[in-house]
Amino acid sequence: MSVSFDFSETETQQSVKAMVRDFAEKNIRPHIMEWDEAQHFPIELFKQFGELGLMGVLVPEEYGGSGLGYQEYVDVIVEVARVCGSIGLSLAAHNSLCTGHILAFANEEQKQKWLPKLATAEWIGAWGLTEANTGSDALRMMTTAVEDGEDYIINGAKNWITHGKSGDIAVVMVRTGEQGSSKGISAIVVERGTPGFTAGKKENKLGMRASETTEMIFDNCRVPKANLLGNVGEGFKQAMKVLDGGRISIAALALGIAKGAFDASVAYSKQRQQFGQPISGFQAISFKLADMATEIEAAELLIRQAADLKNRHLPMTKESAMAKYFASEVSVKVATDAVQIFGGYGYTKDFPVEKFYRDSKLCTIGEGTSEIQKIVIAREVLSKA
Repeated sequence: MSVSFDFSETETQQSVKAMVRDFAEKNIRPHIMEWDEAQHFPIELFKQFGELGLMGVLVPEEYGGSGLGYQEYVDVIVEVARVCGSIGLSLAAHNSLCTGHILAFANEEQKQKWLPKLATAEWIGAWGLTEANTGSDALRMMTTAVEDGEDYIINGAKNWITHGKSGDIAVVMVRTGEQGSSKGISAIVVERGTPGFTAGKKENKLGMRASETTEMIFDNCRVPKANLLGNVGEGFKQAMKVLDGGRISIAALALGIAKGAFDASVAYSKQRQQFGQPISGFQAISFKLADMATEIEAAELLIRQAADLKNRHLPMTKESAMAKYFASEVSVKVATDAVQIFGGYGYTKDFPVEKFYRDSKLCTIGEGTSEIQKIVIAREVLSKA
């Protein structure tokens, strides 16, 4: 199948980028290190995002969202992440995972109930797949949901959950069938305040420290069967489709971090004087900048391709995995080179690149490690050979 692409920027994209960039400079940049040092998740900021329509970027207007597409969504995440990766991560998790799962698989009654609250940031969303002893091996999950009349009784725990404490609602993957079976997992929505649903340990992370990451614990948590998304046994299949879109999110997050580190490096290389000239005049530095710029553009093209396919409802498992894999590795490399360009100053918290360096690494781990992306890509390539 031949597919053509047109990545020319629309007026809507231009206005969205300008709005988000201005907001990030005024409302995020002044607080970056304060939030990072304190591991503070600024819920008040996300309420402001809700007022701007950024908490329901992909949600149709009839449910209170902005009704935009994936290209605009990529722009939103990139512009936030080039200022602060932590805030970009939380914005992406809310939009693509929790809200995205409900948008894709909920029935009309469920959409009417939950999407307007998520799209306006009245509620913050969480999404629970990962467990302590399973990680990428999701089919071995231990969290169970057992039928009891008109309810499910959920027991177990989820780890590494963005907004696991502050989230008002969570889409949780639970085992309703045999362990190891792709048809043994279901997706159930659990609202905060439900008895037996509590937050556990908050992770003390290397980077992305202003994005809350905690355990979610379920102890005889009784949830109505009406909260089941789709049919029993469809949870794993749903989760894999959600992760296809989520990989675009993390790729955009990685791209934003890389762009932020690159912008800082270019500015610093022009200002920093050594041996009587700006260090940008030295080939060792200019070649680093050339590599960084090239790899950033290549990553963006992969991301735009995946977003275009997603917008057109075409298969994009391979393309989203490629975008996520390449962009996340580029982000780490660019951030590493940025620290090198800054020299000793790059190793201090007085300059921005050490935070880009710390934040970038998560992109190669979250929502499927680089190794998992290679498995996905290889499987797709070999299945069509």
